[in-house]
Amino acid sequence: MKKFLAILLVALVAGCAAPIVKVEGDQVVRDKLAVKLPEAWNRLSYPGQPYEVWTQEGASLDQLRLWAGVQAGKPIMVLPPAPSGQKAARAPTFTGKMTPDQLVSLFEIMYAADGSQVKITRIEPGTFAGAQGVRFEFLVIAKKTDLQVRGLGWAAERNGELYAATYHAPDLAFFKRLAPKAEAVVKTAMFK
Repeated sequence: MKKFLAILLVALVAGCAAPIVKVEGDQVVRDKLAVKLPEAWNRLSYPGQPYEVWTQEGASLDQLRLWAGVQAGKPIMVLPPAPSGQKAARAPTFTGKMTPDQLVSLFEIMYAADGSQVKITRIEPGTFAGAQGVRFEFLVIAKKTDLQVRGLGWAAERNGELYAATYHAPDLAFFKRLAPKAEAVVKTAMFK
């Protein structure tokens, strides 16, 4: 229990690093994707990242990430600089006209970029913002904390651009309670 509380405290403190803005109602992501929020979320600012991050409980406890219009040849995440003397890792990059398995692999690589273990537990056809695509589920064992995180993802390609969402939270009480809220947001997604 003490280990859990220590991890939770670190997560809460780390989750406060990015500026937070309350968002509700109709929202537009990157001028390309519209969503309706049935209830308020907190939007965090991560300048330079090609996705927006929204949370209910704090960035270290749950994250809904939204990508809107990632062009072919562009990464789906910006990696931190490599430590001195080490080769920089390659960011997972959307190449356009990717198969559903290739799209899921992009997100698997993204969640494993910090050395965490990722297991894709389900892949099925799905839609995102009305476009045919893929829906997937995954587990992450976080490298820094050994905490098990459960996630959902949706991805689709439209006019050569990637549109996607992922949601992840610790597989304790957070995921079960908050994943339906994330799914409710994702179901409202529409192209602008």
